[in-house]
Amino acid sequence: MLKRILIALPLVFAGWIATLALVMRLGGEAPAAFVPFPPNDFVAALPADIAITGRSPISLTVRSDTTDLPATLYAAGAWLVLPAGLEACIPNFLREDV
Repeated sequence: MLKRILIALPLVFAGWIATLALVMRLGGEAPAAFVPFPPNDFVAALPADIAITGRSPISLTVRSDTTDLPATLYAAGAWLVLPAGLEACIPNFLREDV
């Protein structure tokens, strides 16, 4: 039983990430985008109308009014673009603006 769970968990996680990426790429509306492990020259390749709203050593969160933000980020060198800033992602009791 434990072996099945240990096999299933990574598969569920990979499926969840793939679903998020696919929804974002096919036009899912999200107020921002999360780019894990951006290339070294990624920030320099971003157009001027994309604002960086969060940064860590392993990720970048950006926001833009661009009509096709995921395509722009992929063109700049992102290997994966996920939705960010969705209201349901952060429980209301953790948000300061509520």
